[in-house]
Amino acid sequence: MTTLLTALDNCPAPAKLNLFLHVNGRRADGYHLLQTVFQLVDHGDTLHFALRDDQQIRRTTDLPGVPQEQDLIIRAARLLQAEVVRRTGAMPRGVDIAIDKVLPMGGGLGGGSSDAATTLMALNTLWQGGLSREELMALGLPLGADIPFFIFGENAFAEGVGEAMRPVATPDCWYVVIEPGVQVATAAIFCAEGLTRDTEAVTIADFSRHIAESNSANGFGKNDLQQVACSLFKPVADAVEWLCAYGEARMTGSGACVFGAFSTEEEADAVLSNVPAVWSAWKAKALSHHPLLTMLQVAKKDFA
Repeated sequence: MTTLLTALDNCPAPAKLNLFLHVNGRRADGYHLLQTVFQLVDHGDTLHFALRDDQQIRRTTDLPGVPQEQDLIIRAARLLQAEVVRRTGAMPRGVDIAIDKVLPMGGGLGGGSSDAATTLMALNTLWQGGLSREELMALGLPLGADIPFFIFGENAFAEGVGEAMRPVATPDCWYVVIEPGVQVATAAIFCAEGLTRDTEAVTIADFSRHIAESNSANGFGKNDLQQVACSLFKPVADAVEWLCAYGEARMTGSGACVFGAFSTEEEADAVLSNVPAVWSAWKAKALSHHPLLTMLQVAKKDFA
């Protein structure tokens, strides 16, 4: 007898860091051509899913400034629900979704995208949707360019508009991340006149060689969005300047969060203890794989 899985609690939605981010050009449709390495870290939101006896999809947690209809979590769930109906002809049960929200909005940490990816992966399991990793990535892409990375599930060298990914080894280290207290709108950064859009392309081999030689991503590439963000948002510039006193500091994504890498947890703790009280800050360990993948494998075995 098969026991149906009806709930998944404590599903992680980890943050990502962009170890570098280059803008190599711009397509005719306005999308920018990028190269980056996405790094997963063990700090993020947590989601809880419980199937309902009807077909409603509801978020049971109030998130100020994020109406349910606009929430990527709800939009992702409805998208998958429609895809399951298309494939099977049967409407899956509704779901209540609760979230412990930790990651800031407009921080460059991929919080909303990570929540949506966790939602797609968890509900694909609960609804027995049967979508492959690649199919889930394609389903999530229209909702957000970072969503496929989180479903990809491991650190990645990404290029194009961010959807073409290959797994890449990254340093086993600790990060200190500073939240400067401002929200940066991605569109404002990409539309800025001063944005560099012609950085020379690098290869995954270039990055891997740098890691092998120095055991650190420090010194490889840059974040082309950082200069623009720092000019528009002084708190971002201040955070970069402060953290640079302890080593290389870099903005992630389009901002606003700033990070530095450290070899040991002790080094990270020492820096963290000195962060000015005006900013929120935290430490996180580098991850090699998305922690939800193991959790879902265990859940499937337990209810097989």
